[in-house]
Amino acid sequence: MQIIEKIEAMLTDFLGPMGPLLALGGVGLMLIIFALPTMLKKQKDPLEGIRALRTGKTSVVEKLRRGGPSKADKLERFATYLEPQSAEELSATKMKLLRAGYRGKGAVRVFHFSQFALGIGVLILGLLYALLKSTQTEMTTQTMVMYTILPAAIGYYAPVYWVTRRVAMRQQEITDGFPDALDMMLVCVEAGQSLDQSIIRVGNEARNGYPALAEEFETVAQEVKAGKERITVLRDLSERVGLPDITSFVTTLIQSASFGTSIADALRVYSAEMRDKRIMRAEEKANTIPTKLTLGTMLFTLPPLLVILIGPSLAGFAGKMGGGG
Repeated sequence: MQIIEKIEAMLTDFLGPMGPLLALGGVGLMLIIFALPTMLKKQKDPLEGIRALRTGKTSVVEKLRRGGPSKADKLERFATYLEPQSAEELSATKMKLLRAGYRGKGAVRVFHFSQFALGIGVLILGLLYALLKSTQTEMTTQTMVMYTILPAAIGYYAPVYWVTRRVAMRQQEITDGFPDALDMMLVCVEAGQSLDQSIIRVGNEARNGYPALAEEFETVAQEVKAGKERITVLRDLSERVGLPDITSFVTTLIQSASFGTSIADALRVYSAEMRDKRIMRAEEKANTIPTKLTLGTMLFTLPPLLVILIGPSLAGFAGKMGGGG
């Protein structure tokens, strides 16, 4: 009992009145962290696959996972916990990561693992900082929560923000380079090349200026070479990019192939429309510049102007008041 009392007194002197409770919580958190990998390691029944094949009860999520990473992937054993169990949610997450440019087979697992790791890591750092801060000054429960829970929430949602930002930047890059790619594709088609050859050529030429657009065209070319139907490949492109301009382009090509019209004529009309839309976007951005400059003008131009105009009069008035006094 004396040893326990000495330890309690030492913790109280070092960490304050809540020292024993904080130490107990830290030990519990460390035990959870060390025991978590063992708890998450799920032993797979060897007969489970045979039963699923016999009964035909293979889930849709398992079918989607068959295209997942190899056994060398370290996160494969935690797939049950790092991937959504709903087929719709899993497909939506895969599509969002595809639009962000992450095409790896284990992208969904890495995404959810990064959320988990950043949340726990920042929570531990916040807890350590709160403990260190409590040794110097007395902290309230609200401050303790602010130093621990708030950073953990920021760390958990940081990958979501990163992916969302990445999707927006990639779509903007594709939008900027698409009119030029259409013009180049029209030149290639009119020069006698087929649509597949023109897509490959445009992808190679656009790699330096618009790598995201070049990657999408290269994916289309590879899928067509692999024997996939062109209409299906184009529809996958439209769904993968998620832009109205690409969707209209795909619809134009599909209708041109279905009705037997000239692809060159369709590309000529659509490329002219894309050039007009790009000019309209530029004019729209130019029209918003005066509104954005209004606040800066008021903050940085008006106060110095008032000082220049009114300052001498105020100085003269102050001098007269002082002389009269």
